[in-house]
Amino acid sequence: MSTIVRLLACLTVACVSPGIPAQEPAAAEPAVLEAVVVSGEQPGPGLWKVTRNGHVLWILGTTRPLPKDMTWLSRDVEAVIAESGEVIMPPHASINVKGGLLGGLLLAPSLIGARNNPDDKTLADVIPADLHARWSVLRQRYLPRDKGVENRRPVFAAFELFEAAIDQAGLSFKDIVTPVVRRAAKRAKVAMTEPGVVLKIDKARAAIKEFKKASLDDLDCLRKTLDLVEGGLDVLRQRANAWAIGDVEALASLTYVDHYRPCQDALMRSAVAEQRGIDELPDQVRQAWLDAVDQALTRHATSFASLGVVTLTEAGGFLEHLRTLGVDIEPPP
Repeated sequence: MSTIVRLLACLTVACVSPGIPAQEPAAAEPAVLEAVVVSGEQPGPGLWKVTRNGHVLWILGTTRPLPKDMTWLSRDVEAVIAESGEVIMPPHASINVKGGLLGGLLLAPSLIGARNNPDDKTLADVIPADLHARWSVLRQRYLPRDKGVENRRPVFAAFELFEAAIDQAGLSFKDIVTPVVRRAAKRAKVAMTEPGVVLKIDKARAAIKEFKKASLDDLDCLRKTLDLVEGGLDVLRQRANAWAIGDVEALASLTYVDHYRPCQDALMRSAVAEQRGIDELPDQVRQAWLDAVDQALTRHATSFASLGVVTLTEAGGFLEHLRTLGVDIEPPP
């Protein structure tokens, strides 16, 4: 699923960051890694060890984007899964549209149309001139043939630009972890738990119609995305390299402007989202995951989970909430 579709889904489902840190840039320090994207076979990071009453949960911290041409050497993770009694997948939120699958398919054209500004306005009409000047330079570099992007709302324009910049930087948002985890669990006949929340929307078409007319507080989203594309791509390469080679310390130290959170907030805190309780979904999703972990630590001597490393380690993140379960936590070696 593309980033654009993920953001459109925020109309009716919780948005979960793919691994973009929620910090401002740290003071400038010498680069830990060369800003050249690694390739070939790479080991990935070690695992967090969570223990309670002699039972162990191993957690793989994931991140995206990653190097396009790397192959993850997943033998160690597959061995842990084979010894586990349960695999806990990343938490999710899903939507139950009235009319089921057919109803969801019929909404697709409306979702695509929701990307554009109301009243046929262009970006030049809705953002300050200085911001549009910066945008125009980057659009010409990364999206030279995409004329339609000038009609997008700032939040959607931002992510189209970001995805194009990531691609040119030799990186990819492709999820290389989940398919491996699923195959390993299936091969070892280990039960998979997929914690999540289902949001029921009886009038999804009306919600989309409201969204098309609504204003969004998304200028900060575009501004921080431009900041990141202008000056943060090397750090993204370094983070991707750090995950690939298993350098957890470097991964933790390489921070940069968070553009994803203000973009997510622009959608999650819109009137359309708040009126339908969508803004409450992130807390509900986190609790569903914690409940699954609590049960796994009770039932099994060993279990396994994967989760975005930023979601795990940020202030107020999943590791902090895990401690309320009475566990001991050891970071990766």
